[in-house]
Amino acid sequence: MRRRTHLAAIAALVAVALTAGCQVDSLADIPADPRGTLDRVEGGFLRVGVSPNPPWTDLPEGLGDPLRPSGREVELVEDFAESLDAEVVWAAGSEEELLGDLETGALDVVVGGLTARSPWASHAALTRPYASVPGEKGEEELHVMATPMGENAFLVALERFLLAQDVGG
Repeated sequence: MRRRTHLAAIAALVAVALTAGCQVDSLADIPADPRGTLDRVEGGFLRVGVSPNPPWTDLPEGLGDPLRPSGREVELVEDFAESLDAEVVWAAGSEEELLGDLETGALDVVVGGLTARSPWASHAALTRPYASVPGEKGEEELHVMATPMGENAFLVALERFLLAQDVGG
């Protein structure tokens, strides 16, 4: 009986150790990108949708090729891409078009003066607010960027980058 108890205890310890080992391995992959966005962007291309909303984003007259937007968020995105050794590929459009492209995986980020109160929150993963400015009615506007749902490693990398910047208002 005693031997059976020892064997059961040893088996339980081995099971716990194996389970703990599996959990540690799986934790190394968190946060994860099911579509591999961060891995694809690093050393490659960052596909960014831009909707005009000065001073955050602005588009030149006669959308030339290549598109050369300007604005605070444009500069942030270009600096983020540089930190990943990536080149930015811009796409202009309405928020609706761009968020649709984000959902299908055609874009990695959408910018355009989006705020935390964005109606698009159910279609995209919004970054944590990185800038706070007074709105038209004096209320606080918290600015965010949109990324694909579920691409959490990419989202965390972008959020860390944004929070390290001195954006102000």
